[in-house]
Amino acid sequence: MGDLAERIRTRLLPAIVTALGVVLLAGGLLSIAAPVTADPLSSPAPTAVALVQSERPRITLPPPSSAGPVASPSIPADRVATRVRILAFRIDLPVLPPGGPDDYPLCDVAQYYSHPRLGQPGMGRATYLYAHARDGMFGPILEASKVQNGEKMLGMVVEVWTSDDQRFLYEITEVRRHVPNTGSFVDPKAATEEELWLQTSEGVGESPKLQVVATPLVQAAADHVDAHPVAKPVDCG
Repeated sequence: MGDLAERIRTRLLPAIVTALGVVLLAGGLLSIAAPVTADPLSSPAPTAVALVQSERPRITLPPPSSAGPVASPSIPADRVATRVRILAFRIDLPVLPPGGPDDYPLCDVAQYYSHPRLGQPGMGRATYLYAHARDGMFGPILEASKVQNGEKMLGMVVEVWTSDDQRFLYEITEVRRHVPNTGSFVDPKAATEEELWLQTSEGVGESPKLQVVATPLVQAAADHVDAHPVAKPVDCG
C-alpha cells in the first residue's frame, strides 16, 4: 500500500493535475538537501533499468477542451527548451543554449545540446538536456540512481517549457548508469521518435555519465511568464 501511495504522489498526480491546468502543490515531495560529491563507482560497466510495458503507470488524461489551451498547430523552427521541472525532486531550472566545445557547463541552470540529429520538444527527435550533479540542479537524479539503479524514478513526470510558450510532459521510462563519454550520444542521435534525455555526471572530469530517458505524455499551451523564467547562470568552471 505504501508503494502504491508513493507512486500516485510522485508520478500519477503531477501528470493529471498539470494536464487539467491546476496549480501543482510541491509540499511533501522528495528533496535532496545535501551537496552531491563524486562517489567511487561500484562497477565500471554500464547498467540500465527500464520501465517495462506491463509496469507502466496507467495515466488517464482528460480529452482537450475546446475552450481550454491547445497544442500549437505548427512547430516554429526556432523553438528551444527554456525550462525543466521535476516536481518529485523539486528541480526547477531555466534552460539555456550550450556553450562552446571547450566551455564548462554553467551552474544554477540546465542547458541543451544542439546537433543536427537532435531536436527540441515536439520535433519528433531526442531533446537532450544536461546539468551538473549538484543540489538544486540534477544532483537529486544522481542520488536516486544509486538506489536499485534508479528504479524509483521510473514513471516520474518531467515538464519542459519552450520558447514559443508550450509545455510538454514526459514520463521517465529508463535510467542508464555508468555510460561512457564516447557512447553517450549514440542512441539519442539515432532516435526517430519524440524522446527527452537528461544527463548529469557521475563524478568529475571525464567520469561516466548518468542518463535518464523519458517519453512524451501531453503538450499544451503555457503562460508566457512560466515559459520564460529569469536565468541567473553561474560560471562554476
